[in-house]
Amino acid sequence: MQGKYKETWRALEHLYSEKRVRSIGVSNFLVHHLKDLLSDCQTIPMINQVEFHPRLFQPTLLDFCRSESIQMEAWSPIMRGKVMEISQLVSIGEKYGKSPVQITLRWDLQQRVVTIPKSAKQHRIIANADIFDFELSADEMALIDQLDRGERVGPDPDNFNF
Repeated sequence: MQGKYKETWRALEHLYSEKRVRSIGVSNFLVHHLKDLLSDCQTIPMINQVEFHPRLFQPTLLDFCRSESIQMEAWSPIMRGKVMEISQLVSIGEKYGKSPVQITLRWDLQQRVVTIPKSAKQHRIIANADIFDFELSADEMALIDQLDRGERVGPDPDNFNF
């Protein structure tokens, strides 16, 4: 599997160098995938879209992306609604008058992780955007960071049939 994506990346680099696309990135790349790609690429990925939420924090990946100036973007940031069941998020939400979803989205924002939550319901879209009138404390951020269990709601990038 190692290196299987390099030919595709070279094609993306070609499109980027010809200015046919404005930016290029990867999805579901873990640190070892990124190191492999970076070992001989011409263009560093601008973004790495990965599963990222309180039960799958991935601090090593986040730190690596930051060190390489690769923006992380969260997919499934609210765990398909399962963040509503995390008691610590409920408690923090009560303090601010916010839902566990809003607490999670604020945590993403403060982690500097691009997050685009999916919803077809107008009231949820409005609620998802209502996260700019408060800030989580350092202790609350640390508490949420510690909720990590390595729990995925999607496929594992190391055990996925490409």
